[in-house]
Amino acid sequence: MKMKRKDPFQYGAPIARCYAPELLELTKGKGSRVRDASGRWYLDFGAGIAVNALGYGRRDLARVAARQMRRLIHTSNLYTSPPTVALARTLTASGPFDACFFGNSGTEANEAALKLARLYASRTKGPGHARLVSFTNSFHGRTMGALSVTPTSAYREPFEPLVPETETLPFNDPEAVAQLDRRVAACIVEVIQGEGGLEQMTPEFVEALNSAREEHDIVLIVDEIQTGLGRTGSVYAHRTAGLKADIVTLAKPLAGGLPLSATLIPERINKLLSPGDHGSTFGGGPVTTAVAAHVWKTITPERFLEQVRARAVQLDGELDELAASRSELGRTLGAGLLRGVEVRCPENQAKTVIKEILGACRSRGLLILRSGANVLRLAPPLTVSKEDVSTAVRILGQALDAVEIPSPDGNDSAQGTAPAHAPGSPPTRSSGESSAPAGRPTSTGATTGAATGQSAAGQSTTEQSDQGDPS
Repeated sequence: MKMKRKDPFQYGAPIARCYAPELLELTKGKGSRVRDASGRWYLDFGAGIAVNALGYGRRDLARVAARQMRRLIHTSNLYTSPPTVALARTLTASGPFDACFFGNSGTEANEAALKLARLYASRTKGPGHARLVSFTNSFHGRTMGALSVTPTSAYREPFEPLVPETETLPFNDPEAVAQLDRRVAACIVEVIQGEGGLEQMTPEFVEALNSAREEHDIVLIVDEIQTGLGRTGSVYAHRTAGLKADIVTLAKPLAGGLPLSATLIPERINKLLSPGDHGSTFGGGPVTTAVAAHVWKTITPERFLEQVRARAVQLDGELDELAASRSELGRTLGAGLLRGVEVRCPENQAKTVIKEILGACRSRGLLILRSGANVLRLAPPLTVSKEDVSTAVRILGQALDAVEIPSPDGNDSAQGTAPAHAPGSPPTRSSGESSAPAGRPTSTGATTGAATGQSAAGQSTTEQSDQGDPS
């Protein structure tokens, strides 16, 4: 008699209710896979929301962290340490930067950037030049300053009034940017809107931002929290776009999964600062900066970035092929290994549909994310294999077969049907065809279980739990 597997979800844990009441409990990771509390393995194409760029179970990261912990764990901001200074030198040398402010999270990095931009405007332009400009569908964090430049009403309304003199302009609207003047202290922008549907800035928008920056001495803050450090196939996405950044903010992958952020600032801002203008007790500690230095040395070499770009081309092509064969899918979006595909459904049902697709993916052994209202987001570790990319797209197709997706025009559902405008596109998998789970990792990174239709723990895919929501 088959033993019943442990329920891998935590229900009603004493964790703040701003998180989901049902949380999948993960206990281990290896490569591009994670294991839940029941022993089941998943192919993780969320990577801790684009944090685990080097994947899971890295012995090199563990060795670096353990070695530094034996030497020195914490100093506070009253002192410094060799790893902190070394990383600051590396980061400032990566562009036209004079100094680095270390924090612990992306929102802290953006909070520091906004404060320093206002300080610069106040001390160089005088009073009346404090406006902060962001753009529709952007996301910059949840602390009060970062939230004030994040226009999503659901995030903002419970905490209003927020920081005054903030303004939201349409993303990718050069004419709106052309109306800016010297009263603006800073514009904060993402090259690719990670939480806002994976829209990329156009060349015309880039040109308009660069012109406004130069004409009105506006501090241009580029939020590279999600796009920086190899995610798009280059060290910095703004360089590929041609954007002239004054301040760059980094976080997610910077310390390989440990909490660390960096706000990179130019000399003209740094020279205006005095001790006490800003600070962080934990930011830039010896352990996190030691690990971050190792992450930087791993990710930034061209040979590593070439592999990222190769996997990105593969993922782009396979997603395009999937989208071309299915009427319920629209545009493929994003760049590099920050990719997404639109789901075409009624706007008022998008939240439910996306939730069902995420659940169907999870029940088949694949973890993915949402972006915006109706975009499925894939952000795997940058070390993802060719085989894992193909497996993820195949499972996504099977999940789409299992979900009834209403047509955006209100007609019959568009489940698993190819659009009439895509002759010659590959056939879709029928909804009755069995799905192969992602399998568990082996010592070589290959997977087991896929050929037999069994999950890593031996449970058939039809028996696996589909409760909860990973979003």
